[in-house]
Amino acid sequence: MHRRDFLRTGVALTGSATLSGCLETLGFQTKSAWQDPPLVKNRPDAVYFPAYVEEMGMYGMTIDNDYRFALMYSFPHRFWNVTGQTGNKVVVQSDDSLHIMVSLWDPKTKTVLPADIQMTIKKDGKTVTNRVPWPMLSQNMGFHYGDNVSLDGEGSYTATLQVSSLQTKQTGAFASRFTKQGSVDIKFKFDTDDVYGLKFRRLGEKQGDRGAIKPMMKKVPAGRAPAPKSLPGRTIGTKTSGDADFVVTLIEKTNRFTENGTPYLAVSPRTPYNRIVLPRMSLSATLKREGSTIANGSLAPSLDPELDMHYGMPLKDVQSGDSLQIAVDSPPQLARHDGYETAFMQMPPMTFTV
Repeated sequence: MHRRDFLRTGVALTGSATLSGCLETLGFQTKSAWQDPPLVKNRPDAVYFPAYVEEMGMYGMTIDNDYRFALMYSFPHRFWNVTGQTGNKVVVQSDDSLHIMVSLWDPKTKTVLPADIQMTIKKDGKTVTNRVPWPMLSQNMGFHYGDNVSLDGEGSYTATLQVSSLQTKQTGAFASRFTKQGSVDIKFKFDTDDVYGLKFRRLGEKQGDRGAIKPMMKKVPAGRAPAPKSLPGRTIGTKTSGDADFVVTLIEKTNRFTENGTPYLAVSPRTPYNRIVLPRMSLSATLKREGSTIANGSLAPSLDPELDMHYGMPLKDVQSGDSLQIAVDSPPQLARHDGYETAFMQMPPMTFTV
């Protein structure tokens, strides 16, 4: 079904009722001409199938230095920002024109990059909006950056996307890359018919069940973490906290992550079902032997061609049979779309045996 068809259907369903009254009857809120679809009731504190799957449109894709950018759009919709362990719902406003989405990745490896992106949109040389889009999770797109934006009517626009050098620790072939700023201009035409023409479908009986739809963008990587079997080192185990999967691996002997052959502890958190990376977390580790603490410390956010986005630290004097506790000091500080907003919030510590 197209967006415009749904709205027309809504009017037909209520006969002489006004459009806003009709949409309220169907569960929509009268915040904007676009309207948010109904939200699943009785949502679990976990990843779940949302009520609707929304189509996205592509405005453009281009490359600069080590960075490839894609600019996409959909109709404005709600999302949840996260501060600490609290999710704050962002509702659609009456002047919102689009939900703009930006993806950033390494064109060589297709690794999605954690960064801060500056977005400036101009029309006829005049700045319409200038902002840093939120790092986000959505089931149909994975890890990306986005926000609802208000434009100055239909017409031609230019979006300038800028990224500074990555602040995350980089290792392996990434150690000498992503050190320069990237900046691209993507021209696009905003036409409300294009937005109304986007398709979406209701998930029916599956909505609210635990699970996730598959990312739908074929030419834009979703930010999948490596499969556990493909990670380097010795896999210690996989456990779940807050419905996120945590794969722990220990890279021993001589390695590129530490000096003097010190073992390297790597923790790779990801969403269930689709293995989407979970950046912007704070993790710490405690190693114990026979009840005594041998080592503890924070795990540094890191980016590696084999481990992708992960958290790591040197771990001296580790022995078989040691107890390793991984604590989530701060859950992913990522905005979330429907289906992710109730997960990855309350995240108790996990204990592994080396």
